[in-house]
Amino acid sequence: MADRTAKVERETKETKVSIGLNLDGSGETKVETGIGMLDHLVSQIGKHGIIDLAVAAHGDLSTDEHHTVEDVGLALGRALDEALGPREGIVRMADALVPLDEALASVALDLSGRGYAAIEVAWTGERIGELPADLISHFLWSLASEAKLTLNARVLSGVNDHHKAEALFKALGRALGAASRPEPRRKGASTKGTLKA
Repeated sequence: MADRTAKVERETKETKVSIGLNLDGSGETKVETGIGMLDHLVSQIGKHGIIDLAVAAHGDLSTDEHHTVEDVGLALGRALDEALGPREGIVRMADALVPLDEALASVALDLSGRGYAAIEVAWTGERIGELPADLISHFLWSLASEAKLTLNARVLSGVNDHHKAEALFKALGRALGAASRPEPRRKGASTKGTLKA
Protein backbone atom coordinates (compact mmCIF):
# COMPACT_ATOMS: atom_id res chain seq x y z
CA MET A 1 0.00 0.00 0.00
CA ALA A 2 1.24 3.51 -0.83
CA ASP A 3 2.48 5.78 1.92
CA ARG A 4 -0.52 7.71 3.25
CA THR A 5 1.24 10.50 5.10
CA ALA A 6 1.52 14.22 4.55
CA LYS A 7 3.44 17.20 5.79
CA VAL A 8 2.01 20.63 5.09
CA GLU A 9 3.33 24.09 5.91
CA ARG A 10 1.14 27.16 5.55
CA GLU A 11 2.54 30.61 6.26
CA THR A 12 0.89 34.00 5.84
CA LYS A 13 1.39 37.39 7.47
CA GLU A 14 -1.19 36.28 10.05
CA THR A 15 -0.27 32.67 10.84
CA LYS A 16 2.30 29.93 10.52
CA VAL A 17 0.86 26.40 10.56
CA SER A 18 2.64 23.05 10.35
CA ILE A 19 0.76 19.75 9.96
CA GLY A 20 2.03 16.17 10.05
CA LEU A 21 -0.49 13.42 9.35
CA ASN A 22 -0.48 9.62 8.99
CA LEU A 23 -3.78 8.02 7.98
CA ASP A 24 -2.46 4.60 9.01
CA GLY A 25 -1.27 5.63 12.45
CA SER A 26 -2.33 4.70 15.97
CA GLY A 27 -4.14 7.88 17.02
CA GLU A 28 -1.08 9.64 18.45
CA THR A 29 -1.78 13.37 18.58
CA LYS A 30 0.06 16.53 19.51
CA VAL A 31 -1.84 19.75 18.82
CA GLU A 32 -0.57 23.18 19.85
CA THR A 33 -2.37 26.16 18.35
CA GLY A 34 -2.39 28.62 21.24
CA ILE A 35 -6.14 28.08 21.61
CA GLY A 36 -6.75 25.39 24.22
CA MET A 37 -10.24 24.41 23.11
CA LEU A 38 -9.16 24.17 19.47
CA ASP A 39 -6.29 21.89 20.56
CA HIS A 40 -8.77 19.73 22.47
CA LEU A 41 -11.21 19.46 19.55
CA VAL A 42 -8.65 18.81 16.80
CA SER A 43 -7.06 16.12 18.97
CA GLN A 44 -10.39 14.25 18.88
CA ILE A 45 -10.04 13.82 15.11
CA GLY A 46 -6.75 11.97 15.51
CA LYS A 47 -7.67 9.98 18.60
CA HIS A 48 -11.04 8.76 17.33
CA GLY A 49 -10.01 8.42 13.68
CA ILE A 50 -6.89 6.45 14.69
CA ILE A 51 -4.88 8.96 12.67
CA ASP A 52 -1.49 10.26 13.82
CA LEU A 53 -1.71 14.03 13.90
CA ALA A 54 0.83 16.72 14.75
CA VAL A 55 -0.34 20.32 14.54
CA ALA A 56 1.68 23.42 15.44
CA ALA A 57 0.28 26.89 14.83
CA HIS A 58 1.38 30.40 15.71
CA GLY A 59 -1.09 33.14 14.87
CA ASP A 60 -2.07 36.71 15.56
CA LEU A 61 -4.12 35.80 18.62
CA SER A 62 -3.68 39.34 19.94
CA THR A 63 -6.00 40.37 17.10
CA ASP A 64 -8.42 37.47 17.56
CA GLU A 65 -8.72 33.71 17.00
CA HIS A 66 -10.23 33.80 13.52
CA HIS A 67 -7.09 33.56 11.38
CA THR A 68 -5.57 30.75 13.43
CA VAL A 69 -8.75 28.65 13.42
CA GLU A 70 -9.28 29.15 9.69
CA ASP A 71 -5.69 28.43 8.71
CA VAL A 72 -5.44 25.30 10.87
CA GLY A 73 -8.60 24.04 9.14
CA LEU A 74 -7.21 24.84 5.69
CA ALA A 75 -3.81 23.26 6.39
CA LEU A 76 -5.32 20.15 7.95
CA GLY A 77 -7.65 19.78 4.98
CA ARG A 78 -4.72 20.10 2.58
CA ALA A 79 -2.80 17.45 4.52
CA LEU A 80 -5.76 15.08 4.34
CA ASP A 81 -6.07 15.60 0.59
CA GLU A 82 -2.35 14.96 0.12
CA ALA A 83 -2.35 11.82 2.31
CA LEU A 84 -5.39 10.37 0.52
CA GLY A 85 -3.64 10.60 -2.84
CA PRO A 86 -5.80 9.33 -5.73
CA ARG A 87 -8.33 7.93 -3.18
CA GLU A 88 -8.59 4.62 -4.97
CA GLY A 89 -9.45 1.51 -2.97
CA ILE A 90 -10.82 3.26 0.12
CA VAL A 91 -14.19 2.84 1.81
CA ARG A 92 -14.88 6.48 0.79
CA MET A 93 -18.20 7.13 2.62
CA ALA A 94 -18.86 6.72 6.34
CA ASP A 95 -20.91 8.09 9.19
CA ALA A 96 -20.75 8.18 12.96
CA LEU A 97 -23.23 8.91 15.74
CA VAL A 98 -21.49 9.91 18.96
CA PRO A 99 -22.94 10.71 22.41
CA LEU A 100 -21.23 12.71 25.13
CA ASP A 101 -23.41 12.81 28.22
CA GLU A 102 -26.55 14.72 27.15
CA ALA A 103 -25.15 15.71 23.73
CA LEU A 104 -25.54 13.67 20.54
CA ALA A 105 -23.70 14.45 17.30
CA SER A 106 -23.93 12.96 13.83
CA VAL A 107 -21.36 13.20 11.03
CA ALA A 108 -21.67 11.69 7.57
CA LEU A 109 -18.96 12.30 5.01
CA ASP A 110 -17.84 11.32 1.54
CA LEU A 111 -14.20 11.59 0.45
CA SER A 112 -15.67 12.55 -2.89
CA GLY A 113 -13.10 14.97 -4.27
CA ARG A 114 -15.68 17.74 -3.88
CA GLY A 115 -15.44 20.17 -0.97
CA TYR A 116 -18.77 20.96 0.65
CA ALA A 117 -20.08 21.28 4.20
CA ALA A 118 -23.58 21.34 5.66
CA ILE A 119 -23.42 22.07 9.38
CA GLU A 120 -26.30 22.29 11.83
CA VAL A 121 -25.50 23.23 15.41
CA ALA A 122 -26.96 25.74 17.84
CA TRP A 123 -24.68 27.12 20.54
CA THR A 124 -25.90 28.40 23.90
CA GLY A 125 -23.03 30.82 24.48
CA GLU A 126 -20.67 32.91 22.36
CA ARG A 127 -17.50 31.06 23.45
CA ILE A 128 -16.42 27.57 24.41
CA GLY A 129 -13.40 28.22 26.59
CA GLU A 130 -11.47 30.86 24.64
CA LEU A 131 -12.78 29.64 21.26
CA PRO A 132 -15.60 31.65 19.65
CA ALA A 133 -18.35 29.09 19.04
CA ASP A 134 -19.17 30.37 15.55
CA LEU A 135 -15.61 29.57 14.41
CA ILE A 136 -16.27 25.84 14.80
CA SER A 137 -18.46 25.86 11.70
CA HIS A 138 -15.86 27.99 9.91
CA PHE A 139 -13.14 25.47 10.80
CA LEU A 140 -15.26 22.61 9.43
CA TRP A 141 -15.97 24.52 6.19
CA SER A 142 -12.26 25.26 5.76
CA LEU A 143 -11.34 21.63 6.40
CA ALA A 144 -13.94 20.23 3.99
CA SER A 145 -12.98 22.68 1.27
CA GLU A 146 -9.26 21.85 1.26
CA ALA A 147 -9.71 18.13 1.98
CA LYS A 148 -12.15 17.96 -0.93
CA LEU A 149 -14.69 16.05 1.12
CA THR A 150 -18.43 16.35 1.45
CA LEU A 151 -19.33 16.84 5.11
CA ASN A 152 -22.71 16.73 6.82
CA ALA A 153 -22.34 17.50 10.53
CA ARG A 154 -25.17 17.94 13.01
CA VAL A 155 -25.61 18.23 16.74
CA LEU A 156 -28.90 16.45 17.30
CA SER A 157 -29.30 17.30 20.98
CA GLY A 158 -27.41 18.76 23.89
CA VAL A 159 -27.26 21.49 26.50
CA ASN A 160 -23.56 21.99 27.28
CA ASP A 161 -21.65 23.62 24.41
CA HIS A 162 -18.39 21.84 25.31
CA HIS A 163 -20.18 18.48 25.14
CA LYS A 164 -21.81 19.35 21.82
CA ALA A 165 -18.54 20.46 20.23
CA GLU A 166 -16.55 17.51 21.52
CA ALA A 167 -19.17 14.99 20.38
CA LEU A 168 -19.13 16.63 16.94
CA PHE A 169 -15.35 16.32 16.58
CA LYS A 170 -15.30 12.76 17.91
CA ALA A 171 -17.92 11.86 15.30
CA LEU A 172 -15.83 13.59 12.63
CA GLY A 173 -12.79 11.56 13.66
CA ARG A 174 -14.65 8.26 13.63
CA ALA A 175 -16.28 8.94 10.24
CA LEU A 176 -13.02 10.14 8.71
CA GLY A 177 -11.11 7.13 10.03
CA ALA A 178 -13.71 4.73 8.65
CA ALA A 179 -14.06 6.43 5.24
CA SER A 180 -10.30 6.61 4.65
CA ARG A 181 -9.64 2.94 5.45
CA PRO A 182 -8.43 0.75 2.59
CA GLU A 183 -11.06 -1.57 1.11
CA PRO A 184 -9.23 -4.28 -0.86
CA ARG A 185 -12.38 -5.35 -2.71
CA ARG A 186 -12.86 -1.87 -4.18
CA LYS A 187 -11.04 -1.62 -7.50
CA GLY A 188 -11.93 1.88 -8.63
CA ALA A 189 -12.45 5.27 -7.09
CA SER A 190 -15.94 6.04 -8.37
CA THR A 191 -18.37 5.42 -11.21
CA LYS A 192 -16.83 8.54 -12.80
CA GLY A 193 -13.43 6.89 -12.68
CA THR A 194 -11.77 9.50 -10.48
CA LEU A 195 -12.19 11.29 -7.17
CA LYS A 196 -9.78 14.09 -8.08
CA ALA A 197 -11.11 17.37 -9.40
